[in-house]
Amino acid sequence: MINIIKNVNIKDFTFPTYRDTILHYNLDSIVVSSTSAGGKTPIAFSNISKESIKKEAHSHSMPQILGFQPSVVATTEGGLGLGYSKFSVRGSNSSRTNITLNGISINDGESQEVFWVNMPSVSGVLQSVQLQRGLGTSVNGPGAFGATMNMITLSPLDKYYGNFDFSIGSFSTYLSSVGLGSGTMNLGQNNRLSIDAKYSWGKTKGYIRNAKADLNFLFFQTQWENKNNMLRFIYILGDQSTGITWEGCPIDIYKTNRKYNSAGEYFDDNDNIHYYKNETDNYTQNHLQLHYVHEFNNYLNLLSTLHFTKGDGYYENYKYNQKFSKYNLDNQTIGGVTYSKSDFIIRQLMDNKYYAAALTLSYNKQSLRINAGVNFSHYDGDHFGRLLWSKYNANIPQNYNWYDNNGNKLDISYFSKAEIDITDKITAYVDVQFRDIEYKLKGFDKDFVDITNKSNYTFFNPKGGVNFNIDNINTLYFSFGVGHREPSRSDIKESIKANKEKELKKERMFDYELGYKLNLERFSANLNLYAMEYKNQLVATGRLTESGYVIQENIPNSYRRGVELITNYRVMSSILIGANATFSKNKLKNYTLYTDTFDNETDWKSLPQTKTFLKKSNLTLSPELIAMGVVTFIPFEEFNISLNMKYVGRQYLDNSSLDIAKVPAYYVMGANLSKKVRLSKKTNMTISLTIDNLLNNKYYSYGWIYRAIFANGAKDYIEKGVYSQATTHYIARLSFEF
Repeated sequence: MINIIKNVNIKDFTFPTYRDTILHYNLDSIVVSSTSAGGKTPIAFSNISKESIKKEAHSHSMPQILGFQPSVVATTEGGLGLGYSKFSVRGSNSSRTNITLNGISINDGESQEVFWVNMPSVSGVLQSVQLQRGLGTSVNGPGAFGATMNMITLSPLDKYYGNFDFSIGSFSTYLSSVGLGSGTMNLGQNNRLSIDAKYSWGKTKGYIRNAKADLNFLFFQTQWENKNNMLRFIYILGDQSTGITWEGCPIDIYKTNRKYNSAGEYFDDNDNIHYYKNETDNYTQNHLQLHYVHEFNNYLNLLSTLHFTKGDGYYENYKYNQKFSKYNLDNQTIGGVTYSKSDFIIRQLMDNKYYAAALTLSYNKQSLRINAGVNFSHYDGDHFGRLLWSKYNANIPQNYNWYDNNGNKLDISYFSKAEIDITDKITAYVDVQFRDIEYKLKGFDKDFVDITNKSNYTFFNPKGGVNFNIDNINTLYFSFGVGHREPSRSDIKESIKANKEKELKKERMFDYELGYKLNLERFSANLNLYAMEYKNQLVATGRLTESGYVIQENIPNSYRRGVELITNYRVMSSILIGANATFSKNKLKNYTLYTDTFDNETDWKSLPQTKTFLKKSNLTLSPELIAMGVVTFIPFEEFNISLNMKYVGRQYLDNSSLDIAKVPAYYVMGANLSKKVRLSKKTNMTISLTIDNLLNNKYYSYGWIYRAIFANGAKDYIEKGVYSQATTHYIARLSFEF
C-alpha cells in the first residue's frame, strides 16, 4: 500500500511498509478485516489515517480529502467544499464507488450516489479510510464498479478527552466543532463502557451566487465490552440547507461573470431581474447503527450489524413563466383574462427509509485468513412534487401535488474471500460475491408518465490474485476480477419514457491489475498497470437533469486502461516528498453518436437524429493525465509547512470528443502551515492556515453540454454549463485538545 505524506510530525513519521498496517480496535479490527485490503492483498489501494484526516482544512469535504490519492479527481458544485462535492476514480464517478461506513454500504439505493453534503464533517469522526481502485475486495452490499471506499468511525480511547475547533475563511465561511469522550470506564467484572460525542456546524455564503450553506452534524456512540463480547451503538445526524447550484454557469457568461448562477432568477412585469431568496436544497439524514461482536477464540469472530437510515427533504424553486400544463393544471381565468403561463414556486420532496442487516464471520490463523458475510438491505423512497404558489391562481388547490411515485429496492448479497500463504513469499487471494436485486417503481413522474416497473438482477462477481514478496524490498502482485452493476432509478425512468426499458442492460467489467512495489529505507514506489474492460457500460451523455443527474445509455464496448505511479521520498529528517501520477486511455469503441436535429434555427421542427460513427471516442469526464505532488518541510518539532500541486488533464463533457465539449486542463496549488503549542501537560493548541488555489487560477472542473444541428446548415446550437471553482481562498483554524 502507498500513503501520500502530507502535514506530518517527523517524530511520528515511520516510512510506509507493505505489511498490514491496520491497527486493531475490537469492532474496528473485525470491520477492517472483512471490508479492507491488507498488506498481502493483490489490489491497488491507499490508506488515509486519522492523523492525516485531522490535518486537513476544516472546510474540506471528503471528496477533497481524497483528492490527493492516486487517480482521484475531486470537484465542487459551488466552488467550495461546503456544499455539493463529488469525486471520480480513474474517471469512474462516485455512483460506481461502493462506499461503506463501518462495513455498511451507504450508497443511495436508487441513484447509487453518496451525497456528501448530507454527511457534513463526517471526516472529523473517522478513524481511518481505505480507497481501493478497480473492483477491489468484496464487501456487504453493492459490488464496486470502479472503486471501493471503506470508512471506519472513531475508536473509544482509554482516557477521557475533549476537543474544540473554530475556523474562519474566505467568502464568509465559519466552522466550529466540539467533541467529548469519557474514555473506557471499568464497570467491574471485566465490563467496560465508553461514550463519545461530537457536534459540528458550518456556514458560508459560498463562491458563486447562491452557493450558501448551513450545515449541522452530530455523532454519538456508546460501547460496552467484556472479555469476549462487544456492543456498539452509533447515531449520526446530518442536516443541510444549501443554495441550489446544479445549473452551472453558461459558458458565454462565464467569460465575464464566473460567479453567475441562474437558480431562482425571474423577471417582474417591468422586466427587472430578481432572484428568489429561498432557492434552496434542504435535507436531513439520520443514521443508526448497532454492532455486536462475539469472539469465539483468538482466531474466530462474528460481527452482526443492524442499520437504519431515515432521510427526508426537498428542494424549492422559483419557476418563471411556465405553462400550467407542465403541472397538469388547466389554464387559469382571472377577471375575464385567461392565462396559459404563470410564475410558480414549487417543492420537490423526498422521504426515504433504508434498512440493512449483515452478518460477517472472520477467521485468522497463521497462513489462512477467511471472511464471509451476508447482507440484506431494503430501500423505500417516496418522491412527490408540491406547488406552493402561482402568480395566477383561480382554482388551484392548496399544496397541490402534481406527481407522486415510489421506489422500492431489495438487495441480498453474499461474499466469501480468503487469503492463503502458500509459502512465506507467495499469497493467493480468492473472492466471490453473489447479489440478488429486486427493484420496483410505482406511480407517475413529474411529466405524468406512468413509470411503474419491476426489474430483477442476479450477479456473480468472482475475483482472484497472487501476491509475491520477492524479498523485504520488492513485491509483485496480480489480480483479475469480474464485476456487474444494475441501472439506477434515473436510467430506468428514462428508458421507460423512451419505450426502451427492455433494451436497458446491466453493465459488466473485467478488471486486470498488475503491480510492483519497492520499499527502501527512505524511498518507496508503487507501479500499477490496470485494464478495466467494459461490456454495456452506461455512459454519460453530458447533459444533466434538473436535479443534477447525468442521463446515460448502454455502450457495447469501452475501456479504461492506464498506469499509476506513486512515490514517497524522505529527503532528510525535515523534508518529505510525495507524488503520484496516472497516465490513461479511456475510450469508447465503435460508438455511434446521436445528435438532435431540427429543420432550421427559426422553426425548430424536429427531424430524425443525425448519426455519427466514431471508431474511438473519449469517455466523458475522464482525463488522460492526473498528477499531484506535495512537499512537507518540518523546520522544528510540531511545526509543518507543506506545499501541494494537483494537475488534471484535458477531458470532455460528452462522448463526441469535439473541441466545443472540451474541459481545458487545469492545475492548482495550495499551502498549509500548522503549529502545535503545548499549553500544559494534557492540553494542546494547534493553529493552522490553509490556502487553496494559491496561484489564483480561474478554471472550471466539470460541467454539461447539449448540442443540436440544423438541416439547413445553420450554426450548431450549443448549451454549455460549467462549474466555476473558487479563486484563491483561505481557512484559518484554531483547535484545542485535552
